[in-house]
Amino acid sequence: MRKIAGVDEVGRGSLVGPVYAAAVIFKKNIDKSKIKDSKKLSKEKRNILEKYIKKNSIWSIGSASLREIERLNILNASLLAMKRSIKKLKAKPSITLIDGNKIPDMKGYKLKCVIKGDQKISEISAASIIAKVTRDRLITKMSKKYKKYAWDKNAGYGTKKHLQAIKKFGISKHHRKSFRPIHNILSPS
Repeated sequence: MRKIAGVDEVGRGSLVGPVYAAAVIFKKNIDKSKIKDSKKLSKEKRNILEKYIKKNSIWSIGSASLREIERLNILNASLLAMKRSIKKLKAKPSITLIDGNKIPDMKGYKLKCVIKGDQKISEISAASIIAKVTRDRLITKMSKKYKKYAWDKNAGYGTKKHLQAIKKFGISKHHRKSFRPIHNILSPS
């Protein structure tokens, strides 16, 4: 049987924390009609679907740390997270469909990019849901210690309130210093 894996990442545009990627291979019994791009779903719907997908799929998560993002840049860190998620799958896919226009360098795997894949391919949509829910849980947990940045509401993205909090309180150890909004606040020219 042909095993199609979908891969997507989340957290590329965030100003804090790691970037996550998920890889998903559906089992035969999954209802694909329920699965949509994570950005088009409410938080509650994503949480419900995440459980459903995990129960009816072979899935894995990969991440790249804040340190790796700063060292490699966000694109290469995202590709690393994707590579890690693909390698962690308990079954090797026949083909791996990756959201976007770049693929990680992986020998022995058939990889294909799909632009706007999270809107077109249900396996990629499923990966986007798992990655988003997993990363949001981490950022919400981190938010308990760093309440002033409201990460539980903005997932670490550069919202007006988050940027105001950075200007008022400075950065945390979880902020991506190489990202332009933070770099500009730290080094005004």
